[in-house]
Amino acid sequence: MSAGTNIAHAVTTMAAQQPDRAAILFPGPRGADGQRSYTQYTFAELDRASDAIAAGLSTVGIGKGTRTVLMVKPSLEFFALTFGLFKAGAVPVMVDPGIGLPALKTCLAEAEPEAFIGIPPAHAARLVLGWARSSLKTHVTVGRRWFWGGHTLAQLRQRGDAMPDWRAPATAASDMAAILFTSGSTGTPKGVIYQHATFLAQVELIRDMYAIEPGEIDLPTFPLFALFDPALGMTTVIPHMDFTKPAKIDPREVFEPVERFGVTNMFGSPALLNTVGRAGEAAGVHMPTLRRVISAGAPVPSVVMERFVRMLPDGARIHTPYGATESLPVCSISSDEVLGETRAATDAGEGVCVGRPIAAAQVEILRISDDPIATYDPALRVAEGEVGEICVRGPMVTHAYYRRDDATANAKMRDGDAIWHRMGDLGRRDADGRIWFCGRKAHRVIVGDQTLFTVPCEAVFNTHPAVFRSALVGVSRNGTTRPVLCVELEPDYVRTDRAALTKALLALGASRPHTAGIQDVLYHDGFPVDIRHNAKIGREKLAVWADKELR
Repeated sequence: MSAGTNIAHAVTTMAAQQPDRAAILFPGPRGADGQRSYTQYTFAELDRASDAIAAGLSTVGIGKGTRTVLMVKPSLEFFALTFGLFKAGAVPVMVDPGIGLPALKTCLAEAEPEAFIGIPPAHAARLVLGWARSSLKTHVTVGRRWFWGGHTLAQLRQRGDAMPDWRAPATAASDMAAILFTSGSTGTPKGVIYQHATFLAQVELIRDMYAIEPGEIDLPTFPLFALFDPALGMTTVIPHMDFTKPAKIDPREVFEPVERFGVTNMFGSPALLNTVGRAGEAAGVHMPTLRRVISAGAPVPSVVMERFVRMLPDGARIHTPYGATESLPVCSISSDEVLGETRAATDAGEGVCVGRPIAAAQVEILRISDDPIATYDPALRVAEGEVGEICVRGPMVTHAYYRRDDATANAKMRDGDAIWHRMGDLGRRDADGRIWFCGRKAHRVIVGDQTLFTVPCEAVFNTHPAVFRSALVGVSRNGTTRPVLCVELEPDYVRTDRAALTKALLALGASRPHTAGIQDVLYHDGFPVDIRHNAKIGREKLAVWADKELR
């Protein structure tokens, strides 16, 4: 492959620089001593395994441009397969299996995959449910193959090992590298086309933003983030957890590997930080080797951030990059700035500060519109401090969705040879150039001539100690929209007098002009959340629930 144009080249580079250093450490069972066992790939072993897989894939027609579904649980094989696919020039298709069977079938039909690599249960589901039946030609089973035929990963590796002279096809920076589906938090997931240049830009930006150095050790609680580690020269320690339920992680599966391996970097969703932070506070845990914690997927509540920071050494920070599958990173802010300055404004209902745009990103706030905008026009920009749609241009911005021309038209704007991405998020820019997130465009609640933005409204009520989180939704009644506040309580307050609590919450709302008109409060046992981070609230589902509750 051409150096510098394929993300998998980083594995080869690191194998040459630090061949015997652990690249991937994967958890196994606990022994009699209570210690968890680990299997590993060194950088040299990961490079050799992915080479053999790439060569083997080529013998069954999985090569440059072949769209290939990958349904394999996090494992050593998952990482070797992913980099093997990149080396082969194939296009991995990544979909969260937890999005639900109907949505999953729709996503796979849109992606038109030609090959399917998966564990036995994934193949069984593929056959029974008819996933991509019309387009699939090649099947590879990771593990024991049952009755469906095709090839096994073990067979392909054996073939690849016998092909030492195999050479990867050249890839261009503009070639399609992967199709990554969004989480679908505001509708059916969309397949985002990643070019090799997109991955390379993201690696460079993340490395420079957070001063990540080769030789560091990462504990990523989101598998796709771990794919950046080899390119960053970091050892990956995979935690023992259900990656579809990060909020349910056993906190010792964070504390123990951090201490055992001297972890320096950690990635975790706000929901995971909440779970681990509460346990750490109760047990007096300190994690002195951590240099930084990176959290994404949704805003990190300041109380969660404050609790987690107490476990970190002096100088270590929580960083919250802002972005999306279509464009990451866009902005970033650290816990120092949040806890020292912006949290008060957030609690007052001014939005969540996501920091300043990174150097490579041009960010503008445009007038709110639900219509497509074919060409970027500076005249659409709103005044400083006014809420509008956050839009970004830069090397990390993807150009299109796969086979979703309507979604591409709604989210992309041309600007000469460049592409702007409309984030679908609302926000404002302050006098210091920082961006303040105010919620999803699709979630704004229009009441007469007033527009209520979710995050600024919810933050006012979230300051009450009984509130774990809240969600503003709109319910239609007699041709008008009624704002309704849905509330999920902290565990210690579940048995609180609801009438008294509602009175207190309405008093809080009355103290702010933008929340004074909210008069309906409903209590929900547990908000629906996204499968990827357990952090994005399913407001569409809550709106349906609220409508029924108010009848």
